[in-house]
Amino acid sequence: VQLQASGGGLVQAGGSLRLSCASSGGTFSRDAMSWYRQAPEKQRELVAEITSGGMITYADSVRGRFTISRDNARNTIFLQMYNLRPEDTAVYYCKAEKRVSPDMSYDYWGQGTLVTVSS
Repeated sequence: VQLQASGGGLVQAGGSLRLSCASSGGTFSRDAMSWYRQAPEKQRELVAEITSGGMITYADSVRGRFTISRDNARNTIFLQMYNLRPEDTAVYYCKAEKRVSPDMSYDYWGQGTLVTVSS
């Protein structure tokens, strides 16, 4: 599985960005997909997740401002970000969780895309 994230950039506080992550080489429709982010000198954290069945989870810090979605026909997930804040500044990574059995799964990561929010 290869993941290619894009859409990051520099935006002012209160602005919007849309991230995309295209998947290839796997069984996208059956994978749980998620966005993580890592700010400088901080641990990587979950931002949002969408399962193969469409169940969605958000971090408390982004709920109501970010929307995750998936397009199985295009093997792509999106993260629409509104009302961005300086604390949203981070490298954003997409992840695919490929479950191979009830007890085993593999994680695949994209290369990351930088989001910088200026105050």
